Amino acid sequence: MKDTAETDRSFPVALAEVATVDFYDDHYLTVDEDGDEDHRFDFEPNPYFESAEWTTELFRSWTGNKEVDGDAYLVFGQDGAGGRAMIWRARPGRPLADQPVVFLGSEGERGIVAGNLSDFLWVLADGYGPREAALADGLPSAPDEPLTRIADRHAATPRRTAQEIVTGARAEFATFSEDLDALCR
Repeated sequence: MKDTAETDRSFPVALAEVATVDFYDDHYLTVDEDGDEDHRFDFEPNPYFESAEWTTELFRSWTGNKEVDGDAYLVFGQDGAGGRAMIWRARPGRPLADQPVVFLGSEGERGIVAGNLSDFLWVLADGYGPREAALADGLPSAPDEPLTRIADRHAATPRRTAQEIVTGARAEFATFSEDLDALCR
């Protein structure tokens, strides 16, 4: 029988609150020097986790491995190209709030976003979505007031910059990419 922490699919209150943020409203719109509009976040959060069956199909498609399942992952959002943000149950026996947040892109991109849910809230508050945090090397702070209020209410870790959080999480889970490669066929 699996540990309760390994089977918990309760959607965290903090993620439910993040899902109420409209990442496509004018507050998140930027205009570059050429006058082109772009959104600061390429993130569409869900107010729920995708089903276990759906996640297994995602992992089988992403890895090309029909024997793999997605039990260790809880998908809670996506980017505009179909990449997915998810909690990765990498710490056996620990609650969801203590698990890392990762990103898998639609074209094979992947990366660690944060070492736990609280740190993920601070990454958002510092101006970065899952894709941007997982794939960027330089993350200058661009604090976001509405997301900072959410992090202030729910985060159990101290505020740090996205750069500090992502750098620490990448060091802690240094083999994430290689471990995924080992599943691919």
